[in-house]
Amino acid sequence: MNRAVMKRAKPHSFTLVLTGADVTDEATIDAFFEAGCGDALLGERDSVGYAAFDREAATLVQAVASALAQVERVPDVRVLRVEPDELVTPTVIAKRTGRSRESVRLLIQGKRGPGGFPPPVAWVDAKSKLWQWSDVARWFGEALGEALPTAEGVEFLAALNGALEVRRRAARLESDDERVAVANVLGDSGLFEASYVEDSVAAHRAREEGDDAVPWSAVRS
Repeated sequence: MNRAVMKRAKPHSFTLVLTGADVTDEATIDAFFEAGCGDALLGERDSVGYAAFDREAATLVQAVASALAQVERVPDVRVLRVEPDELVTPTVIAKRTGRSRESVRLLIQGKRGPGGFPPPVAWVDAKSKLWQWSDVARWFGEALGEALPTAEGVEFLAALNGALEVRRRAARLESDDERVAVANVLGDSGLFEASYVEDSVAAHRAREEGDDAVPWSAVRS
């Protein structure tokens, strides 16, 4: 008889960027602790709150999902995104891959390696470009055969951050037509049941003004 293999818990480091509450306030800090976030370091960067976790769990997915759920039990707190950042510069790519900046430059230009380095997804200006880390990590694995320790869960984190961004933006859409258009894209992906569109629009109509989030219960996996 086959027995399910239980994965051992191991530490996972990640940061949740937050909105909605002052994480330096003593009452808020106590609320985080009571919610189960005793393994998080709370702080601010440029007046933006964050919770940096070193969480023991069998997988990164379990660690992040449990932390997100606990954090959002704290009154008024919402998660904006999960770090490490998905958008990266060549300097960050070098750091995450353990290579020199010059080595990464040559890979990008196709002067080293098999070629086909992922194209940038954004240009800050004429000289400054940004890449998606999930694309880069996948290329390192497939083209170079390098399984990067920093690449764990990159597709999951990219998708989760996309979902968090949709949740934040959906609350600002001005019409049902806009909400249906966005919901249809998600429905066409095959990830959600056809009733997602109706449920998400109904949830929006039922929600009182001032609520900052589209409820997760409106999305059926």
